[in-house]
Amino acid sequence: MQYTHRMKDNTEIDLPLGKVVCVGRNYADHAAELNNPIPTEPMLFIKPASSVVAMEEPFAVPQGLGSVHFETEMAILIGERLQHADLSAAKAAIAGVGLGLDLTLRDLQDELKQKGHPWEKAKAFDGACPLSVFVQPDQVSDLQDQQIRLIVNGEQRQNGNSSQMLNQVLPLISYISAFFTLEPGDVVLTGTPAGVGPVLPGDELQVELTDLLSVKTAAR
Repeated sequence: MQYTHRMKDNTEIDLPLGKVVCVGRNYADHAAELNNPIPTEPMLFIKPASSVVAMEEPFAVPQGLGSVHFETEMAILIGERLQHADLSAAKAAIAGVGLGLDLTLRDLQDELKQKGHPWEKAKAFDGACPLSVFVQPDQVSDLQDQQIRLIVNGEQRQNGNSSQMLNQVLPLISYISAFFTLEPGDVVLTGTPAGVGPVLPGDELQVELTDLLSVKTAAR
């Protein structure tokens, strides 16, 4: 199914599909579990629009490229053009809040890191970014108090709160807009809590954001 931005009630959002700006190591416990240093400023990378698929549909696990890991993240849909935005403009530009899976070719990423090469081959491949539907921002009482959970085959694998972010959502959007103009239809993935791990064909996943969203999907 071709991806289009949609709200929780399944109405289509009149925004194009743009780039996905991701934040690496935005939770200290996730950085620690992979033996990575905690960054002193936001660590950014981009997934292209071609990486996005609908989370509600089964997603493909690449074969023959080593271990594929899940990383569950709160996703922010941008509704207005942002460039060098302040916190007020960043807040006003949020068109929806949802969930994303930052699928990662972990073995390949490790190789790229050792060589000092960019991560795109491990992070930006086709299908690397399943995105959920979105809820209206006014339904989210506090962006910095949202529970992010992932259950795989009935076992809880990730359970973190956005209060644990090293870089909070609005300052993060503002920071990103100082380097990359954010366009309507772009998405910001805000980092993953601890508990990342391999996903295999046949796994059943339930991805949750507090009491706002609960999405069931599967790997194939």
